[in-house]
Amino acid sequence: MTDAAFASEIDALLDAEEAAWDGSTSQGAGTLAEFRRHRRPPRPVTVNFSGGITQTCRSVTRTNGTYRVIYLPTAGYFSLCVESDFGPLDIGVHGPAIDCFGSV
Repeated sequence: MTDAAFASEIDALLDAEEAAWDGSTSQGAGTLAEFRRHRRPPRPVTVNFSGGITQTCRSVTRTNGTYRVIYLPTAGYFSLCVESDFGPLDIGVHGPAIDCFGSV
């Protein structure tokens, strides 16, 4: 699969999450608006995991200076990562992208 095709699959997952998101409350609407503001086209990034393991994943949001949301291709779900001197570090918050994003 080409990188463009893979990025399209990730974008489709994100589009489906946005369409299903409950924005009927001010909190839900605000979370969705902020997620959309930070969302970016998926791009490759090396993510650090505990134990010194690294993996090429896809960044799907811009960093807010501390956190960003990453797609983990081998797991098939999203992760909240903290920015470090060595790049994004997986902190164990996994699941739907908007839920990960909204957890901070």
